[in-house]
Amino acid sequence: MNSPHRLFSRGSWPEARRIGDVLRAETVGGALLVGAAALALLFANSPWRGAYTALAQYRVGPAALHLDLSLATWAADGLLAVFFFVVGLELKREFLAGDLREPAKALLPVAAAVGGMIAPALIYLAVNAGNPVGLVGWAIPTATDIAFAVAVLAVIGSSLPSALRMFLLTLAVVDDLLAITVIAVFYTDELSFVPLLLALVPLALFTLAVQRGVRAWWLLVPLALVTWVLVHESGVHATVAGVLLGFAVPVLARRGDSTTDGNSPNERFEHFWRPISAGFAVPVFAFFAAGVSVVDGGGFGATLADPVTAGIIAGLVVGKTVGVLGSTWLVQRFTRARLADDLGWWDLLGLAQLAGIGFTVSLLVGELAFGTGTPQDDHVKVGVLTGSLVAAVLATVVLRLRNAHHRRISEAENRDDDGDGVPDVYQQER
Repeated sequence: MNSPHRLFSRGSWPEARRIGDVLRAETVGGALLVGAAALALLFANSPWRGAYTALAQYRVGPAALHLDLSLATWAADGLLAVFFFVVGLELKREFLAGDLREPAKALLPVAAAVGGMIAPALIYLAVNAGNPVGLVGWAIPTATDIAFAVAVLAVIGSSLPSALRMFLLTLAVVDDLLAITVIAVFYTDELSFVPLLLALVPLALFTLAVQRGVRAWWLLVPLALVTWVLVHESGVHATVAGVLLGFAVPVLARRGDSTTDGNSPNERFEHFWRPISAGFAVPVFAFFAAGVSVVDGGGFGATLADPVTAGIIAGLVVGKTVGVLGSTWLVQRFTRARLADDLGWWDLLGLAQLAGIGFTVSLLVGELAFGTGTPQDDHVKVGVLTGSLVAAVLATVVLRLRNAHHRRISEAENRDDDGDGVPDVYQQER
């Protein structure tokens, strides 16, 4: 059995280790996410939809701390903080030790992420120009769900260029950073400075502890929880606390630390928390966030006619594609930045459509913009689910065609019709 101070190490339980390895697989996390959303849709449109609503609105937690929240709110504010903690770990590692530390490599995907945020927002605002109530939701179609998008990419095929996945991952990291900034700046209604300043104390202690190599769960978990509670009380969305805690974990191992096993603290924390995020936190959030009742909302057609729904779908499907492709082309046109040699514009088209999968963060921004239980909230869910599904299908079609093309090229390069052990393409060169 693991001792407490080994909580954030690679555990010794074979069963837990096997389950964790399964949940770290991108396809598994994406499948759980889709499955939870599908279950929510079935539940919310079944004869038992009243039970689904009652479950989502069931309140638990200490009222004295203003934490008597509904289960749906706990999923959005609490469980998603775990997801954003993992995002924070990834962001810091990419900026300090990954591709984002090299400006030349990062320029194109960073520009793609920025363009992929601006274009969907502009399209949403244009669709809702005559709908003042809906304008607050401008940021809903700007986010990309990296777990869902990478899962789709993993299912499509292995013959695609490896640079395609790296471009998508870098784009998604920057996209997450922009989404976090938008949530903190634009969707904080009332800011209380005293709890926010007090949150700096446990955050600083947590940072000091992890920087010094402390791995005791009984110290780190309470400090993280106190930080989360105080950020929640401040009015800033509590998921921001998860990002800040992730930023606190060092990317490089301390000298003389004999417990690293060759892994940095950042990698050990991510190794422990990613299965919890992918296997529990995100699917539970999806279950409570995606349950929209089309039966009670006047039908699917009426929902699609709402400018909020139409703006989200157009932003995710059209805006993301135009923004990612357009910004990448402009940067390559006016700078020395270039796509990787094995990455073509058809590949980038499929990637841009993948970026239109805006599931988790888009649903969260929708709740922050319109609140829960409102007509707009239901329409946001329909828009996000429909737009993400259409984007995933289009990306699958484009990348499947490119996958087949790359496979034919690979087979042609390795063909040896004369059986001499040398590919024919090299015989022709001779």
